[in-house]
Amino acid sequence: MTTTTVYKQAGAREGTVLLLGSSLTIVGSVMVTSVLPKMMAEFVPSNPHAALWVPLAITGPALTIALFAPVAGWLADRFGRKQMLIIATLLYSLLGFLPSQLETLMGIVGVRLLFGVAEAMIMTGCSTLIADYWLGEQRMRYVNRQVVTIGLVGAAFFVVGGMLGEASWRSPFYLYLLPLLLVPFMVRVLWEPSVDRQAARNHEQGEDKVVMGTLIAGYLLIGLGMVLSFVVPIQAPVILARLGVSSSTLIGMATGLGLLASLLGALLWPWARRSLGSRGCNVLLLLLLATGLVGLVESSSYAIVMLAITIHGIGAGLLVPNAMAPVMNALTPKTRGRGMGLFTGFLYIGQFVSPLVVGMVAGIAGNLDRAILVLATVSVIHALGWGGADLHQRRLGASRHNNSCPCPDLENRK
Repeated sequence: MTTTTVYKQAGAREGTVLLLGSSLTIVGSVMVTSVLPKMMAEFVPSNPHAALWVPLAITGPALTIALFAPVAGWLADRFGRKQMLIIATLLYSLLGFLPSQLETLMGIVGVRLLFGVAEAMIMTGCSTLIADYWLGEQRMRYVNRQVVTIGLVGAAFFVVGGMLGEASWRSPFYLYLLPLLLVPFMVRVLWEPSVDRQAARNHEQGEDKVVMGTLIAGYLLIGLGMVLSFVVPIQAPVILARLGVSSSTLIGMATGLGLLASLLGALLWPWARRSLGSRGCNVLLLLLLATGLVGLVESSSYAIVMLAITIHGIGAGLLVPNAMAPVMNALTPKTRGRGMGLFTGFLYIGQFVSPLVVGMVAGIAGNLDRAILVLATVSVIHALGWGGADLHQRRLGASRHNNSCPCPDLENRK
């Protein structure tokens, strides 16, 4: 297949495969979260360290993704996106299913950490191919659809995994075999973009340089944003318990509301970006995150906690697409894999260190409430920085526009 018209060839078929592939990363974590208590019940009696290792079997892949994603980006640039994605999906199914057959806890933990390597390759490969296949507004639409699809599929498999986990903690791991059905479509529908052709085209248009300032700003935004985003799902149960809420159903509803709110934020992102611009949207999402955190700490009832979670969730939903889009646009075809790999790495390291950051700040500030307020303050300061950058850019644009417009009076005088 010729790749001369690389951007015009990609359509709904390629988009569907890449969106479903992207959703595998969220499925990798949410599908087995509900079986944590059952795994504890099985392994704690025979292993005194099981209380540490069992949670690592669930959350450990996030750390592996954070560490390996930059390597996955290098592999995508060096050996090709499609080939890496197909191999990663096969490994995802094999390594995802394997814990259901293992008897030793350490074996399960080791396999789950390797499973994170496959997830890193999938997320990086899918995001890179989206940037390769589409330009401009089409690219923005697929970035948005990627985030929305991840949210919808994640919510669905959270429920399915919980239902299967009622029988045995091993049952949800069988679902990891389902992505094997996606592999033939990856082979048939996807194609390797011609990086050299894209690079030549960008060179002709003067767009063949990496915009380092945009990249650094995007990496810092997604890293900090993930730290702030994961404060609520991890710390909200503690806040609710303090208010006297002990019902697991009510606590679960709070978690579910956060997921729905983030999905709403992702759906609102195209409107917010068009109305406020990318920098203005960063201001909005950071202020929403800060408001949600302050509301969580100052809540005096369950209803106020739910409102705070909703506000925070909308900000979290705006975060990923608004951080990802400028990073995609700042990369060249030959650096796109590595650039998106680093983006994925910052995203997951932010998730992983969020509770560690909260704990460290709480130790310095004195308690959990003060730690959350400190993070809310950091979010506001970051929002002010983006607001200043947006104002400066608008003034610069207005100045250039005024200087380039001919003045009617001067024209008449001539």
